[in-house]
Amino acid sequence: MTMRISRGLLDRLRAEAAAAPDREICGLLLGNAREIADAVAANNVSSSPADSFEIDPQAIFDVVRAARAGGPALIGHYHSHPRGPAEPSLRDREAAIGTPAQLWLIIAGPDLALWRLGEDHEGVRICQRVELVA
Repeated sequence: MTMRISRGLLDRLRAEAAAAPDREICGLLLGNAREIADAVAANNVSSSPADSFEIDPQAIFDVVRAARAGGPALIGHYHSHPRGPAEPSLRDREAAIGTPAQLWLIIAGPDLALWRLGEDHEGVRICQRVELVA
């Protein structure tokens, strides 16, 4: 699978993460099955933002409401790893249990990686890397 994203949006997300080097930033990805068209920053309401994230529920509510009114669809979220690689951590994987398959864009310094969360043919939760094309 391949997803398109603009170079400008990639640069914006890198800058957002660089501006908060001691905490995880997070937000929502908007678009369709082929393209990440935009991203909406959200407050990280985690009690431990240095090493985890929790997207402010109000941000999710607002984006879903806008999508129902004809706006772009919510297709996933993004967050940063200030001290780790651009891949889902054990904490990320545990938090994903029970969520529908979606895209996760992880920012780690200049590196970005897109992941699709889902289940394999036996129902086991998996994270598959998705190619990003700018």
